[in-house]
Amino acid sequence: MSDEDLKNELERLRRENAALKKGAATGITMKVSEKGGLSVYGMGRFPITLYKEQWLKLLDMSDDIRAFIDANAAALKTKG
Repeated sequence: MSDEDLKNELERLRRENAALKKGAATGITMKVSEKGGLSVYGMGRFPITLYKEQWLKLLDMSDDIRAFIDANAAALKTKG
């Protein structure tokens, strides 16, 4: 490998490393599962996997979910 190739590879690895560190800092990652669902990792011991239409339906309900959490704050537990 030439010096230029080594420099290019080093720069590529630095960018890749920075991207991985950024993802690790948030602790939440996503990927497409083998069956085509969206899996969210980092919320608990196991990933949360739903299909696209399920995620969209859940996201459409975000205001309702927040209102429910506020209304039931005393009964809901927090992890940690």
